[in-house]
Amino acid sequence: MSGQCTVKVRFYQPPAAMRPYFTTFYITEIDAGCDGRVTDHLHPEWANLRIVSGVLPVSEFHKEAPVGNLTGILTGPTSTALRFTAGTSRIWGIGLLPLGWAKFIGAPARTFADRLCDPAADSACAPLCPLVDSLFEPVADEAAELGRITRHFEGLAAREVPEEARIRAAHQALVDPDIATVSAMAEHAGLPTHTLERVCRRHFGFPPSLLLRRQRFMRSLSQYMLDPSLTWIGAIDSHYHDQAQFVREFHRFMGMSPSAYAALPHPVLAGVMRARMAAAGAPVQALHDPSRD
Repeated sequence: MSGQCTVKVRFYQPPAAMRPYFTTFYITEIDAGCDGRVTDHLHPEWANLRIVSGVLPVSEFHKEAPVGNLTGILTGPTSTALRFTAGTSRIWGIGLLPLGWAKFIGAPARTFADRLCDPAADSACAPLCPLVDSLFEPVADEAAELGRITRHFEGLAAREVPEEARIRAAHQALVDPDIATVSAMAEHAGLPTHTLERVCRRHFGFPPSLLLRRQRFMRSLSQYMLDPSLTWIGAIDSHYHDQAQFVREFHRFMGMSPSAYAALPHPVLAGVMRARMAAAGAPVQALHDPSRD
């Protein structure tokens, strides 16, 4: 084993017919080196199913009890950082967009928001369990594993999504960087404000006001992470009133100050964000455009 942590990540686009439901399929290979474990922070993002072979990670939201010893981990949509400690492992990730959540999970996303879940322990997640149980064979085979993921979700794709048009419209409005208010988001989506509120809570996990704040924050954080030459002031989104507002939002979404975050090592996420930008056109899941080919 090498002396330092090494991380390799590869992103795969789902088949064209499945792209409205997923961000990407991706595999992360971690060699934790002689220290045996690495720690990093996942940013606020859409829901994810992660399936692990090797040393199982331990994950925790701020001030919540840690969750570990799970081969399959479903994370609902998040509005706060998730701290994780991982060892040498191979981890497949499946990023579920709100439309994908509605299609493959179906339960209200708000009940899973900012939660870690064992798919085997919740009946709403039962369709995911066969994939968790069968993804890995004794010998690693990335192409075969990707094929199993694709076939599994293709086998579940017949389920109808009653509010598909509304989910698509709300999501397209959400990723427009010019939209900063709930009223503008509702107008862009062609939905009454009360309908937008209900659709977002049920399928996106959070009210539209919080989702817009998360977008603004993630645009700023991504700018900083992708360009180390930037100061925080240079990375702050134009919709922030001032730096003080950004600092307050940083505490809300990351559970720490910008300076504390900048001082931490990012052995996993720094490389993942750059690779994701190159492969999928957005450095983080929250900024993923569902209409992008």
